[in-house]
Amino acid sequence: MSDSVKAAILAVLKEMPAPDGAGDIVSRGLVSDVFIADGKAFFSLTVPAALAERFEPFRQEAERRVSQVEGVSSAMIALTAERAAGSTPARPPSPPKPAPSRAHGHAPGQAKPGIAGVTRIVAVASGKGGVGKSTTAVNLALGFQALGLKVGILDADIYGPSIPRLLNLKGKPETVGGRSLLPMEAYGLKAMSMGFLVEEETPMIWRGPMVMSALTQMMREVEWAPLDLLVVDMPPGTGDAQLTMAQQVPLAGAVIVSTPQDLALIDARKGLAMFRKVDVPVLGIVENMSYFIAPDTGRRYDIFGHGGARAEATRLGVPFLGEVPLEMSIRETSDAGTPVVASQPDGPHAKIYREIAAKAWDEIEGRSARRAAPSIVFE
Repeated sequence: MSDSVKAAILAVLKEMPAPDGAGDIVSRGLVSDVFIADGKAFFSLTVPAALAERFEPFRQEAERRVSQVEGVSSAMIALTAERAAGSTPARPPSPPKPAPSRAHGHAPGQAKPGIAGVTRIVAVASGKGGVGKSTTAVNLALGFQALGLKVGILDADIYGPSIPRLLNLKGKPETVGGRSLLPMEAYGLKAMSMGFLVEEETPMIWRGPMVMSALTQMMREVEWAPLDLLVVDMPPGTGDAQLTMAQQVPLAGAVIVSTPQDLALIDARKGLAMFRKVDVPVLGIVENMSYFIAPDTGRRYDIFGHGGARAEATRLGVPFLGEVPLEMSIRETSDAGTPVVASQPDGPHAKIYREIAAKAWDEIEGRSARRAAPSIVFE
């Protein structure tokens, strides 16, 4: 049965015109071995790194078509890149340079103003899309909450907000005094997103200054208090939104989400380097979609490779926070707006997120303690 389903999947892929016009992806050997478990199909597309961006819409369409194959209930396709033979790996980031704060309204040495009623702010970021960053951010926020903290989550992805769907929140936030907004709430988390303010189908065609203005309003004109921690789900990449967050508020640190393969790690390095250049501590790296456990046999498969993020963390001298498996229940609960840490708190996946949150919090507390420690001067 699985062989016939695999053959049907390959037939569908073979009919799809590749975006580079160089022939179908099956004949060119770009498709990895197709793994099927419980009707769910998993495989990766290996493309030259220079073509990765052009292949992303193709990957999404392939997921849609494969999920319609008889015998397939859903599909998960990863896009990975092959480094050209003889090419050298990316160098570690250069030592950070002080960020030019005067241009952004803060004189050198002047502390960035915080958010009223919020003790600490943590960014969850990734160098590219499709690595499960938003799902990680929501479950990480719930993991922080399990530590006894009062937690909120800010969806900073203006162009593609995910938090309303991930928390199953609908409707518009209420206003206070005609000026500030009351955050929405789900599972004990306070939440704010551009997705609450515009219709889901409305395209956000905004330039940088509008994005920065919207982010500033969602940070400073929302009744967040009282919060021990605000988790910010950053948009992928290193653009205006990331710089706004890094340069306008005092971030306690950033968590970088990556998958094991080369393509995601290359982009993760860029995100890590950006935070270092604007003097934001990197709390650590999370390897998402790290491995897959077959539900029928219990056998482990490293479908997209394994250990790349851990090795990268060691190489760059930042903490490795943990591995999150490729597990359909995580994706299904997220799509349903019932994140796994809230809906399956006693399960193994919730435990993983809570452990990652605990490690990240230890990093935050450790850095705070080091900053607060008095120096002893011997005369």
